[in-house]
Amino acid sequence: MPRTPLHRARVRLALSLAAALAGPAYAADLPAGDPVRGQSLYQACTSCHSVDENDIGPKHRGVLGRRAGSIPDYNYSAALKASGLTWDAATLDRWLTNPQALVPGTKMFFQLPDAQKRADLIAYLGQLK
Repeated sequence: MPRTPLHRARVRLALSLAAALAGPAYAADLPAGDPVRGQSLYQACTSCHSVDENDIGPKHRGVLGRRAGSIPDYNYSAALKASGLTWDAATLDRWLTNPQALVPGTKMFFQLPDAQKRADLIAYLGQLK
């Protein structure tokens, strides 16, 4: 099927609805995160990301609450730009679990299987205003 603007809009709407329906219940299942441990864990991210500068991956300051694929000076994958996602704790948790499952075709491949480590990392990212 060709990827027409209407098709992309329908995909964004479907993803947004699924996230809205799954978000609150999913968020309640997240463990409490420790931003101090998260800052230490963030060192593994620095081979591709920075807090304040775009690199292989986009900068992370202000990521919570930001629409995925929205930093104007970063070259995101078409899949992430069209995803319609907004980065909240639940979405970041699913992303860090398996980014390719959440957004097939994204450039990110890193996975963090440990739920507590994901919560800690997300708590740290949440402090980067």
